[in-house]
Amino acid sequence: MTVRGRLWGAGLLALAGVAGAEGAAGEAAHAGPPAFLVQLTLLLIVSALAAYGSFRLRLLPIIGFLLAGVLVGPGALGLIRDPELISAASEVGVMLLLFTIGIEFSLERLSRIARLIFLGGGLQVGLTVLAAAGALLAFGVGAADAVFTGCLLALSSTAIVMKLLGERGETNARTGQVSLGILIFQDLAVVLMVLLIPMLAGQGGGAAGVLLALAKAGGIIALVLVAARRVVPPLMEVVARTCSTEIFLLAVVALCFGTASLTALAGVSLALGAFLAGLLVSESRYGAQAMGEILPLQILFSAAFFLSVGLQLNLGFVAGNLGLVLGAAALIALLKVLVTSLSVRLLGESWRTALPVALLTGQVGEFSFVLATTGAALGLSFAGLGERGTGVFIAATVLLMAFTPALAALGGPLLARLPSPTPAGARAAGTDATGEDRRGDGAHGLPVADRVVFLGYGAHARLSARALSRAGQPYSVVTRSPDGASELQGRGAPVLIADYTRAGLLRELDIESARAVVIADDDPEMTERSLSVLRTVAPQVRVITRATSPEGFAGLQALGAQHVLSAHKEVAAGILDLLTPPEVTRAELSRHLAEHPPVTLSATQRAQCEHAAHNAGPVTPESDVCLECVAAGDTWVHLRVCMTCGHVGCCDSSKNRHATRHAQGQGHPVIRSAEPGEDWAYCYEHRWTK
Repeated sequence: MTVRGRLWGAGLLALAGVAGAEGAAGEAAHAGPPAFLVQLTLLLIVSALAAYGSFRLRLLPIIGFLLAGVLVGPGALGLIRDPELISAASEVGVMLLLFTIGIEFSLERLSRIARLIFLGGGLQVGLTVLAAAGALLAFGVGAADAVFTGCLLALSSTAIVMKLLGERGETNARTGQVSLGILIFQDLAVVLMVLLIPMLAGQGGGAAGVLLALAKAGGIIALVLVAARRVVPPLMEVVARTCSTEIFLLAVVALCFGTASLTALAGVSLALGAFLAGLLVSESRYGAQAMGEILPLQILFSAAFFLSVGLQLNLGFVAGNLGLVLGAAALIALLKVLVTSLSVRLLGESWRTALPVALLTGQVGEFSFVLATTGAALGLSFAGLGERGTGVFIAATVLLMAFTPALAALGGPLLARLPSPTPAGARAAGTDATGEDRRGDGAHGLPVADRVVFLGYGAHARLSARALSRAGQPYSVVTRSPDGASELQGRGAPVLIADYTRAGLLRELDIESARAVVIADDDPEMTERSLSVLRTVAPQVRVITRATSPEGFAGLQALGAQHVLSAHKEVAAGILDLLTPPEVTRAELSRHLAEHPPVTLSATQRAQCEHAAHNAGPVTPESDVCLECVAAGDTWVHLRVCMTCGHVGCCDSSKNRHATRHAQGQGHPVIRSAEPGEDWAYCYEHRWTK
């Protein structure tokens, strides 16, 4: 065959291959969507219907998701037949839930509840295992099955408890603090239980293996905590300075999943690893922004978690063993409420804390399902009932999870029967149940009530905020700009780094209590989006904003802004005019709006030395922040202005000492305080202060 013939043959074979591939692809295309996509679509549809049904029936979403899971699961309609897919999504949901809880805390706050974690949690887990095992041993159940059952019952559902606390606004209350402490210890105890179950079944590596695994887990946790202080804050600064929502979200999710995976390698639960990842973020300035980005994802996967719990309930088994299932559920709830109440009381807490915590944690946790499966594979069973015991345990656990909101709601009527606490109490005025001073602080530590709140910190907002400060009008700022936040923190102004287009954040801040909200963002699209979201959360709050075109003016008015300023050069003056008392004159407004008023040395200061005489001013300060610190992402203590050139730098009590560096590097010997209300000066050559 000639070369041309061989090429034609090769070409025909290639065309035949392509045609075959296209045919196969066509057959695949006509085969329908992938199985996992169908299941995932059903998951989303069922979740949406369950959420809507819960809203219409005035039920908690948790109940709706659990009931929906029972209805569409293999024990009823059988619409969702891939529980592994739902189980994987539910694990992600628990991780993201614990991640958001971790963001709300900090290592300092966590250290303050260390006693609740190790003493309170240790008492609850230890006493539950002992009580359950002792009762079962008295009824003739084998020691291995008795201890195994005690381990299953000792755990509570972190996802359900924290979800309920969040919906009731009690995450930071004493009830929430004690509950979280106990739940954290339970997650830590899972590490030991996973190692203990094979030993109960006559397998495992003995005490040496347990100690080695615990040491490895402790080492991983210690590494994470060190990273929280040293690695994550500067890393978050780098990511945030890109001002890219996409990059920030990817970085936060990667941190959450990466930390959880790292801790899982050491045998610690994914949930606890995600909580530690949240602590990492909380040590930076970007906790609120991370919360806003993660929350929509967390809600989606949390729905998957509660659906997956409902999927495990077999209605046929429940109908055939109704008495046994209900009896087991009642005994489990009674045991846990009694033991947890006793544990919390032994901590020195009152019944007003012990009873709500006990009712909240009276169910069995999601990780108990994993322990139950592991134990069953090794020959262990719930209460020594064999294969039937596994079905009873799953059914009782799902029922308890479903009725947890109702059980927790009993706390109110029961507490009403207790004597009222003394009004004086041992607590100082202005402190909450944890002893922390909350006076004047709103959510995320940002004061909002009766203040002017700036959403965004563009050029007009910056000038208006400085003018309000000079006029003695209190304000707070929510911004996404790290540099703007550094500037405000350096001046001691209240600031929160977060995405102010998130309705959840504005609701948490109680933005409706603000005196007025100023939306002066440089981006018109961001201004409109912020105003639209604000009006859904706080329809009555006074809003001041700006427009860059006649169309924008009409659009902002239609969205509900009472004051829309359009003259570019007078925006800051207009904002200040609307926010200052009527008795403030236009001359005073102009003075407050002066960006950086000139400063001079007094006659007494000029007489101190020849340097002061030749550098008496007036000079105009180049800024009211340390620009070098802002560029580096650092903060300062006090500001000083150079009387030769107007350079503004941080003082010697600050980390970088930029004022002194400038004076020595440029040969400019005289500085003056740039702090409000201070007019003293200093000469580096003659070392006098006057």
